[in-house]
Amino acid sequence: MQNLVSPLLTLKGSIINLETLQAHHLPGLEVAARPKEIWKHYALDASKPTTFQRAFQRASMEMEAGKEHCFVIVDRADQRVIGSTRFLNIEPAHRKLEIGWTWLHPDYWGTAVNFECKLLLLTHCFEQLNIARVQVKTDELNTRSRRAIEKLDATYEGILRNDMVREDGSHRNSAYYSIIIQEWPGIKELLVQNLSSF
Repeated sequence: MQNLVSPLLTLKGSIINLETLQAHHLPGLEVAARPKEIWKHYALDASKPTTFQRAFQRASMEMEAGKEHCFVIVDRADQRVIGSTRFLNIEPAHRKLEIGWTWLHPDYWGTAVNFECKLLLLTHCFEQLNIARVQVKTDELNTRSRRAIEKLDATYEGILRNDMVREDGSHRNSAYYSIIIQEWPGIKELLVQNLSSF
């Protein structure tokens, strides 16, 4: 598997680009992250400036350590930063990783953006990095996110109980899904069809 943290990787789509996280993205990301409803099912509330700054610093450190690769989602029409996503839990020996920490400004919920975002990421995983398994997880109670994952035709694998601890000390159960390389051709075709329907 090639290095996942190669600098300045950009995945180009028709409506969005996924750009490797850099310091100049910070102001736009902070604005995009302000709506509180984005963070309802996350372990932290990055609508708070101090929490956002800590999260940004942590993401930068994880990238420098080669543990994650963070992307900024940019609307190609106006170059507006509209969210973020990343590769994490990267295990080269087992050819697997997780796509996670995906969030969008609410203006883009229910649009083609999430489909194109996942198409770009999954294409890179299966066709460039030779990944065998991509994992996706979300809060068990996050029905909007679960519906979005299920529209990818990802396989539901179950609930991991007490998977995460939230800022308030409560526990989050996580719903786990996966896509494996054998399923990719059919899922890619589905994603392309879904994108064309917008």
